Amino acid sequence: MLIKISIENFKSFDALTELTMITSSKIRDNNTANHRVKIKETSILKNAVIYGANASGKSNLIESFRFIKLTLKYGLPMNCMQLFCKNKKENEQRESSFELQFSVGDSFYAYGFSVILSKRMICGEWLYELHQNGSAKRIFERNGNEKMTVDDVLKLSESEKQRMSTYIEDFGGSSNTLFLTEMNRNKKYDESSELYVFKKVYDWLTNNIVILSPDAPVTDFEYYYDNDSLEKVNRMIETFDTGITRVNIEEISAEELKSKLNPEIYDRVMDRVSKAMNNPSKRHYRMTMRSNTSFFNIEGSADSEPKITTIRMNHGKSFFEFDFEDESDGTRRLFDLLDMLLIDSDDVVFVVDELERSLHPKLTQQFLKLFNEVHKDRHMQLIITTHESTIMDQALFRRDEIWFIERDTDNRSRVYSLDRFKERYDKVLSKAYLEGRYGAIPVFKSFTYEEEE
Repeated sequence: MLIKISIENFKSFDALTELTMITSSKIRDNNTANHRVKIKETSILKNAVIYGANASGKSNLIESFRFIKLTLKYGLPMNCMQLFCKNKKENEQRESSFELQFSVGDSFYAYGFSVILSKRMICGEWLYELHQNGSAKRIFERNGNEKMTVDDVLKLSESEKQRMSTYIEDFGGSSNTLFLTEMNRNKKYDESSELYVFKKVYDWLTNNIVILSPDAPVTDFEYYYDNDSLEKVNRMIETFDTGITRVNIEEISAEELKSKLNPEIYDRVMDRVSKAMNNPSKRHYRMTMRSNTSFFNIEGSADSEPKITTIRMNHGKSFFEFDFEDESDGTRRLFDLLDMLLIDSDDVVFVVDELERSLHPKLTQQFLKLFNEVHKDRHMQLIITTHESTIMDQALFRRDEIWFIERDTDNRSRVYSLDRFKERYDKVLSKAYLEGRYGAIPVFKSFTYEEEE
């Protein structure tokens, strides 16, 4: 589970900025007892709801998660040279830092790196194991061009020490690639080996943080093509009052699929199908994708033509079926988010920018209630940015789950929690927020229109 994210000198964040998921000791559980998970002696929140005016920095916070994942997977992005905080000249040559603290199982870690973004150059990287007494043991650290430091916290055999030494020599301190990435490139570790920590940490960071943008591109989406999960979809859809009474799977032709996708994406999809058909190691293949206006599934085997299916909807007693593209933006947005309810994995952090995009306030509220109910017994976290003040309710969220971002007069974003304000439990938070009590709202200047004579 995520414990904390820390960023510095990135986009609108100048000074070191932190968002923590550690519970406040001042808050009684009231109606949200299932909003926290206790791992050993550490109590971790399951939600963070982040408010702020337009251009306050909410999306930049989401982008920091994306930046960390992209750098881990592919190295420093080519466009990173312009991502430093531009509110002052010296930031161009100043280090930017990114750190995540998190748990994997019942172990706690802090992983981070520093980089001069304008030079696309990694300056430092570190991985620590954290302990309940507040101490930390270094697993590895790199600092500039100095040789990598790997501490004795890893009880390595002689052969593993030689293996590790070879990895360090081969890596050589690449200026735009992370050592944690290198330790997961074409390398296998036995789970009993102390070196397995490199895989465990890398897998959690790259797989267990799921980032959803308001306008998501084509993505894998399998739940609608499994009979059991499709039944769950239908039961859930009914609770949201969208007018849809049934989601059905129907077969379509390749030509119909082609008409629903732009040519470049269609060619890319069919190229993947062709490679799957010609792969002797795979007797059966399946690919589930979605675009902004359609869902489709392609499956088959090497000795058969691919079968293409899509979803269509029934509305009440209407004689006709509706395509996905016929549904409203809000309904299509809801289909995007249902993945978060259907997932049966554990220990996933969903990071969602503008959760309420195209959704009615009551629908947003119902979704959040359902998310916490469905995952009440799981280590599942939800971090969202929003403008929707109606969900700022102490019956729905704890005070330490509600956060604000605002920009100061120097154009720097700062993050702070509602927990810093002393509020009664019967306080109408949304009203106080819109009245400006907590900041993080737009401040308008007067404008006078004068006609020319």
